[in-house]
Amino acid sequence: MGRAIFISYRRDDTEGEAGRLFDDLTRSFGEDSVFMDVSGINPGADFRKAIDENVASCGVLLAMIGPAWSSITNSSGTRRLDDPNDFVRLEIASALARNIAVIPVLVHDAKMPRPEDLPDNLKDLAFRNSVEITHARWSSDVQLLTQALTRYVAASAPTDTKPVHATVAVQLPPPTAPAGKEPSIRPSGAPLKIGVGAAAVLALGIVAYVMFHPKPVSAPSSQVPVQTPASANHGESTATNLLIGTWTNPAARPNNQLEKLEITSAGVQQVSIHAWGKCGEQECDWGTQSATFDGQQAQANWQVAPNNATAVARTATVTITPVADGLSVTIDNVFSDNRPPNHAKFRFVRAQ
Repeated sequence: MGRAIFISYRRDDTEGEAGRLFDDLTRSFGEDSVFMDVSGINPGADFRKAIDENVASCGVLLAMIGPAWSSITNSSGTRRLDDPNDFVRLEIASALARNIAVIPVLVHDAKMPRPEDLPDNLKDLAFRNSVEITHARWSSDVQLLTQALTRYVAASAPTDTKPVHATVAVQLPPPTAPAGKEPSIRPSGAPLKIGVGAAAVLALGIVAYVMFHPKPVSAPSSQVPVQTPASANHGESTATNLLIGTWTNPAARPNNQLEKLEITSAGVQQVSIHAWGKCGEQECDWGTQSATFDGQQAQANWQVAPNNATAVARTATVTITPVADGLSVTIDNVFSDNRPPNHAKFRFVRAQ
């Protein structure tokens, strides 16, 4: 297979994010497995045919969508998507026509376009499951996307272009003797004499202390400070008290959506998260996972088994962020079959 991942984007909308994603995917899949631009089309070649051939060699197309993706216009004021020769339109339409997997990648809080806002040959895009990549969660979001892409991509040898940072402290060379003078290598007896004298003085001091220092008198038990468990764990509660408690999702619906969280302290900056999903009218117990709370958010993964004959197993990554009126909880699902991952966001409130 040639370049198996095709990144489609608009320079005026998502150029920075597309370039950053290209670098991350190249590190995971190799330089020959990711294709981002059509700038290499030879002069005189039919760009429509060139785009179609490039897309045809791919196993999946990532459609980068920012807030202005569908509304950007050309110099004449015409919306670019309405131009049959628009590069982005040609790329996505070619993938859809060939039944190549198309995954919309939303950035900058962009929303999926509605079918009525798209040309006829792009309307199917509105029904493809999307993923969201945010600046705050870039690494974890890209990791989930990378896992999903392994179902479509025959990766070549990956490359690692991350910078290498030194972790060994710098050690300066010893001072040198002044120019023209030979350093003395003659041993001196002065350090030995000083050491013997210091040892004698120290020994006499210890003897005097033992003989003449009064023994301490124990304070009454009422005056001895006692550290209670609450005071001992004060640092723990301070770091995690924004999360601790039982939380519910008022917007939970059937189909195994996350319904309830029970969060307890598990140590300094550590929490234990018990999660329940919603299976029809009943609760599905996801089990308990540990997580680290860094002062801003905590994240844990669950392996969720299918709850009916049509469901499939999935890995659910749950990110919990305290907000003014509760918890902001995002769920990123990676499925065991060929369907693309999805992303959901909920607001949890304290249980009454």
